Order: sequence, then C-alpha cells, then structure tokens
Amino acid sequence: MIRKIVEGLSVLNYLGSLLFIFGFLMMLPALVHLLFPGSGISARIIFAFVGPGLFLVLISMLLTRKLPTKVPDIQESMIITASAWLVVSGVSAIPIFFILDHSFIDALFEATSGITASGLTIFTGLDQMPPAVLFWRSFMQWIGGIGILTFFLAVSFRGGNAAAILFNAEAHKIHSSRPVPGIFNTIKIIWAIYGCMTVSAFFLLYFEGMTLFDAINHTLTLVSTGGFSTHDASISYFSGFEHGILIEYTMIIFMLMGGTNFLLHYKVGTGNWSALYEDFEMRLFWGLIIGAVLIVGIDIYIAQGPKILSSWTTFHLHFRTTLFQTISVITSTGYATRHLNDPYYPALAKQVFLLLMFIGGCIGSTAGGFKVLRLGILWQTLASELKQLSLSPKAIIPLVIQRKIISTKEIKRICALLFAWIALIWIGTAITLSCTNLDGYQALSGMLSAVSNMGPFFFSTPELAAFPAAVKVCYIFGMLAGRLEVLPIFVLFARLARR
Repeated sequence: MIRKIVEGLSVLNYLGSLLFIFGFLMMLPALVHLLFPGSGISARIIFAFVGPGLFLVLISMLLTRKLPTKVPDIQESMIITASAWLVVSGVSAIPIFFILDHSFIDALFEATSGITASGLTIFTGLDQMPPAVLFWRSFMQWIGGIGILTFFLAVSFRGGNAAAILFNAEAHKIHSSRPVPGIFNTIKIIWAIYGCMTVSAFFLLYFEGMTLFDAINHTLTLVSTGGFSTHDASISYFSGFEHGILIEYTMIIFMLMGGTNFLLHYKVGTGNWSALYEDFEMRLFWGLIIGAVLIVGIDIYIAQGPKILSSWTTFHLHFRTTLFQTISVITSTGYATRHLNDPYYPALAKQVFLLLMFIGGCIGSTAGGFKVLRLGILWQTLASELKQLSLSPKAIIPLVIQRKIISTKEIKRICALLFAWIALIWIGTAITLSCTNLDGYQALSGMLSAVSNMGPFFFSTPELAAFPAAVKVCYIFGMLAGRLEVLPIFVLFARLARR
C-alpha cells in the first residue's frame, strides 16, 4: 500500500514539473493578443490565458515542493506519459472554452486535436476568430509535434535514467539507434533540428507573401505536421497570391521533412546524404509516395479526361494538387488545396488516401499513422514466412532490416499494435455509425483520421461539429491513443480499472 502511495505521489510530482512549464507557455497567447489584437484588445481574452496559466504555476509549485519523486519504472513512465497528455489536453481547452461560444467538449476536442497534432477541427469561421485563439491552436501543435514530455525534458535540463525512461515511454517506437550517446544530448539534437526547420520555414513563407501572423501560424503547424490553418479554405486561401505556387512547394518540402525520421536529418546534416536512398524505411517511403502520386494522378486523369493535358497550366495544376495532397496525407499534416471529399477525387484516389492515412510517416518523425517502417517489417515477415515454406522446418530465417536482426519480441509488439489500431478504428467507426447519419465510408475516414492523427476526412466540418458528445469523446480517446501509440493510454486505464 505504501509503495502504491509513493508511486502515485511521484506521478503527481512529475506532472507538477510539467505543468509549471506549461503554465508559462499558456500565457504566451496573451502577448500575441496585444501584438495582434484583431477586433480590439479584450481583457477577457487576456484573462482566459493568464488566469489558468498562473493557476497551473501555483499548483505545480505545491506539487513539486511537497511530494516525493523517484525514478519511474516502465509501467509508471507510461502512466506519467498518458496522464500528462490527458491533463495538458484538459487545461489547454480552458482558454478556448472561455473565449469561444462552444461547449467544453468542443473545446476539449479542439485542444486534444491541437496537442496531438491531429488537425481535426470542429470550428468554422477561422478567418474571423480571435488571433490569440488561432495562435494557441498552432502553438499547441508545435509543442505536441515532437512531444510534450520531450519538450519538458529539453527545457528543464533533466537527464539521467528518469529522462531516458520517460522519453522512451512517450516515443514508444521500434528500437532505433540514437545520433549521439546520452538521452539529453539526443533530445537537444532533436530540438535543434526542429528549431532550424521552424526558423527556415517561417522566413520562406513570410518572404513568399504570407502576412507575419499567417507565416508564424502556418510554420508552427507545418513543421509539426499538425495542419491547423488560420483560414477555413486552408492552403487554397493562398492560391491567388503572387507566389502561391511557391508557397505550396515550400510546404511540400517541409511536410516531407516533418514526416521523415529526425535521425535521418542528423545523418544528412553531418554529410551522409546517401541515407536518403540507402535507408530501408526511406526507400519504402519514397516508393509509397511515387506510387500513390501515379495512381491518384492517373485516376483523376481518367475521370477528368484529356482536358487535363490541354495546356502546361492545367497539367501543372493537376500534378501539383495530386502531389500536395498525397504528401499532406502520408505525413499526416492534413493541409488541403482541395478537400478530400471534393468530387475532383474519384473513388480509387480516395481509397489510396485512406491507405496513406493508415500508414502515415516515418518512425521518429512528427507524423502520425501506423508508420512506414512497421509496414516494411510486416511485409518482410510475410516474405520470410513464405520462404520458410520451401525450406526445412528446422531452418531458421532471421528477419534482417538495415543490417539489424529484428527480434521476435519486436515483431509480436508490432502485430499487437496493429491489432489494437484496427480494433480502435473499428469500434470508433461503429460508434460513429450508430450515433450519426454518415455512411460507412465517411465514418471510417473520421475515426481513422483521429487514431492516425491525420486531420482530413470524407465529410464536412459542420457535420463533425454536429456530432453528439459520445462520438466526440470517442475521437478524443482515439487521438490520444494514436499519438501515444496505444500502450501508455491502455496502461493508465487498466491501472484505474484495477483500483
């Protein structure tokens, strides 16, 4: 009993440390409101961010000073991770609830979508929304893109065994090597890469014609592959700009960078450019992108007819739209130059988008989805099993990828994750069908988008906003489970159920 009490107090201590930092971050939109007041400076908007922020700081000081702490084990670290994401999602919803005329469930949905970098939104009228709220949505995605605990470890200068355990619990992925020895050094490199991407994207978008506010917000949601925009029309809003085409290609490049393993960025940055095509996951990633662009492009051509090739302008528009949407979906960014439910995309193209939404980006990236490397491992496992049939029953064929043997334990974990992923999507789809008027195709796209942290779906935003609370809660759970890759959130609820 005493041991369980100490464990619980230790979890609260870690949460207190995280909330101390997050409380100060929550006050930042108040400063943005003073710089970009929109329709005028409002004390209500300032208090909506400063009030909860100060409260979090005070509560966190109480928790960290009065409660004991210890190095968590694997299960405790998963509980800390899941609790942190739940608590941060909840407190992030408070300013949205106070400022906008929506229910707390709606505010929680938007905050969870932001902090998990999912990009699902139930809000319309973004062009008239207070700039502070728009910035808060974008800033949440930027923090959540790499991970809130990773951000906490980076700015709190915590290292050692506790940092390593927490880092691995939040980024519960297939084992991969670190760029340098030491978990804190690894985190610093990840955030250095993330920071460089952020600064570079901002200057490019700003000098290509975006306003200062739009450039800031779209940079935050671009490098995090979150996809929130400041406009209802998303990226098509910029199509009429003088350098609108250049903006689209800039976004394509940074979406690809966000969906790529950050270890690969480090290798390229240190001169190993061959990793872009020698790495097993990257070869599969490029193959999926090229194959999807060809299939979607040809399918649209068959549906639209020869008029697509009538001039360079129409062909380039067709190619650019196909490439942009394919990259946006596979990297889980969710930006759109055309809504996925647009008749422009035929049935086969939508099927390809659904598949890409499930797969997602690379391991160790900001992208969501099941991940390209896991797909490759399962494919190689199938090939190995087929080869085994032609050999002696006693023959052992190790699964080797990138000159490393993939253990049976790792393969079992991937299979378990695949089952949990499919089960979550099926349950969410069933709940959506029972509570809404969507067809099966639309309901599947909605829950798949939530679990894979994608954003796009095959119905309208007003329809999503009109969903009953039960469906929205289901999507909230799906977004959190998908972002934490199921295990931490399951461990937390299993512990609560036992108690």
